Amino acid sequence: MVEQGVDVLLVSVGPDLPWLIGYEAMPLERLTMLVVPRDGEATLVVPRLEAPRVIERPGVFTVAPFEETTDPIEMVARLSGAADTVAISDRTWARFVVDLQAQMPAGAWRRGSEVTGPLRAVKDAAEVAALRRAAEAADRVAAQLHAGEIALVGRTEADVSAEIGRRLVAEGHQRVNFAIVASGANAASPHHDADETLIEGGDVVLCDFGGTMITDGGAGYCSDITRCVSIGEPSAEVAEAYAVLHQAQAAAVAAATVGTSCEAVDAAARSIIDDAGYGDRFFHRTGHGIGVEEHEDPYVVAGNTTALVPGHAFSVEPGIYTTGRWGLRLEDIVVAAADGPDSLNRANHQLVVVDG
Repeated sequence: MVEQGVDVLLVSVGPDLPWLIGYEAMPLERLTMLVVPRDGEATLVVPRLEAPRVIERPGVFTVAPFEETTDPIEMVARLSGAADTVAISDRTWARFVVDLQAQMPAGAWRRGSEVTGPLRAVKDAAEVAALRRAAEAADRVAAQLHAGEIALVGRTEADVSAEIGRRLVAEGHQRVNFAIVASGANAASPHHDADETLIEGGDVVLCDFGGTMITDGGAGYCSDITRCVSIGEPSAEVAEAYAVLHQAQAAAVAAATVGTSCEAVDAAARSIIDDAGYGDRFFHRTGHGIGVEEHEDPYVVAGNTTALVPGHAFSVEPGIYTTGRWGLRLEDIVVAAADGPDSLNRANHQLVVVDG
């Protein structure tokens, strides 16, 4: 905040709040807001009926509950003082932003992520350990998929997606964030919604799933993994494309060394796919940061010149998609470390053949 000239940081619903104080606010019409002045103690303004959910942390923040007839906007404005520059969390509801700006007309307003984003992007040892636990749990579900323990043929994508979600919870996740199951031609849509499509023998099935594991401190850290399986031997066309994808993903992981730019990691995967003639079928970034959110800084994409530092955590997930026929993606979570890239996901990277 000192470096960026921010006088007060206002944090409402969204991932910044549990990351900072271990409390996840419910998205209500009643305002919850952590007021963090550049100088002075942080205060959590919270509805009185929500206050019992807050674990107080003396020396970190104080709790200021308000009654139903109290104006919380006025409380936040008063606690903010004569702030010239206000950074407000990106997920704050517009109704509260508009009202706060009316109460604090002299302030210049900025995105809270300008303050919290760079800090959250660099994980400390405890955060890396939390991400590793989540990744290992996701790996166990991927191993169950590879072992044929999750039946596929004759079931709908939605049914398989629900089972993967249940297995994530059984392996220690508190929440399922997503469970993409895309079979055959549906896999050519990278964010396909699992639907009533019946999975058939001969399909290649793309499974991209992840959830949140809550730490003792109250914040949750995410998993995210993608593996593909072939029901029966894949066609020569698919096998050839997957070999290219496998090589590209491994090259990008190897390139993710401290000091390397995010766009160079993207280029490491993209150049292999381009050279093999699939360049027009890889049309998304190579990866995204991960932590308390599934997607956060740093983004592994062309144009991002941010150099990796120890503690940066991100996905490496190139894909090759053939519209109307099939799609392939391979994804691990990687942490940049002083002694080289640390791949948190160790589940089999091959296109595993299952009976169905």
